[in-house]
Amino acid sequence: MPSVAPLRNTKAEEISKKLKGVERYNPHNTSLLEEYVQHQIDNRLYDFDANMALLKMYQFNPDFFQPNIVSNILLLALSNLPKPDFLLCKYLLDTQKCQQSKRLQEILHYAELLESCRFQEFWNVLDNNIIKIPGFEERIRDFICQTVSRTYQTVNRQELESALGRLSLSEFEELIQSRGWKTLTGDKDYIFIANHEENIKSRNIVEKIKFE
Repeated sequence: MPSVAPLRNTKAEEISKKLKGVERYNPHNTSLLEEYVQHQIDNRLYDFDANMALLKMYQFNPDFFQPNIVSNILLLALSNLPKPDFLLCKYLLDTQKCQQSKRLQEILHYAELLESCRFQEFWNVLDNNIIKIPGFEERIRDFICQTVSRTYQTVNRQELESALGRLSLSEFEELIQSRGWKTLTGDKDYIFIANHEENIKSRNIVEKIKFE
């Protein structure tokens, strides 16, 4: 049976060609890059390089700045935590223009809460009216789970539920099972995350001392 060739992201290839050489910052490509941001959202894709090129375009051409487009770029970058994409995008933003946009201010606040591990507060203030990114909450939960895995051996069940936010009991149980986490035997108030001691690898260090 012949193998099936993987589908190619022709849109990404088209954009990649447009971003080569001096064409990378050609202002005539602005509308194409803006449309590509929505294409990423609609198709659950993420192109950090293209989004950075557009933000750089806005930096060179302040009159082109589109707060809604920038908001979507930031949300895409935020959903890619713990990678530093959001911070790199933020460096290219005009502070004054950000202060003029309530939506941008809210997204910057979301990032601050997530980066400081104030997860329960993040879910409390998250406004679904401005989040138009399919799968955004799932990606944020994945980041939170990564943080929990690196930090805890056991965690209070109620605190974990609050950190993961807006999940039904069945959804919560399904998530912890998918992570391999388990309720402690004899204490249902705590979830066993991992034995970090088992993950510590010993290293033998051999030093050669030369006598003269």
